[in-house]
Amino acid sequence: MSQVKLTVVFYSTYGTNHAIAQEAARAAQEAGAEVRLRRIAETAPKEVVEGQAAWKEQLARMQDIPEVSHADLEWADAYFFSAPTRFGVPASQMRAFIDTLGPLWQAGKLAGKAVTATSSAQNPHGGQEATILSLYTTFMHWGAIIVAPGYADPVKFEDGGNPYGFSTTAGGLDETGRKSIAYQARRLVQTAGKLIA
Repeated sequence: MSQVKLTVVFYSTYGTNHAIAQEAARAAQEAGAEVRLRRIAETAPKEVVEGQAAWKEQLARMQDIPEVSHADLEWADAYFFSAPTRFGVPASQMRAFIDTLGPLWQAGKLAGKAVTATSSAQNPHGGQEATILSLYTTFMHWGAIIVAPGYADPVKFEDGGNPYGFSTTAGGLDETGRKSIAYQARRLVQTAGKLIA
């Protein structure tokens, strides 16, 4: 079987989705995938970012991670997306990148790829599920193959029970959450492996 090529794409303002993405990348590598960890470019005005110490510090922590490009998506067999919730949908930075993907979509280069998503919000009912479902709507337009975790592993009954994808409150990533992310990443790699076999 061919080695799965996976691009982990994330946007993070304060660090939660950065941590989710790192755990997903680690677990996918352990599952045998070749992984590219990529961050979404910051589109907020510089003065806004620098006006909040926590935001500015998080951006500095991610400077060694390359920004995602179209080439990273074309290269991959599978995608793991992670984005914080903003009013029930993914952060605008994530949407801004997605909205540039028309040429890849038109060429059919996003179709047939396995994809999954995760999210975070300030509180447990802050739109986490809606954010993931919003991403899945986009992925359906691509013709991608959605790989949701469902309730196919006991960890989903321990982590809060979101069957669409792991989600957490901001800053709330614990050991159970890490287990859930790892399960979701492994499931994605296994499914992608079947698709490219």
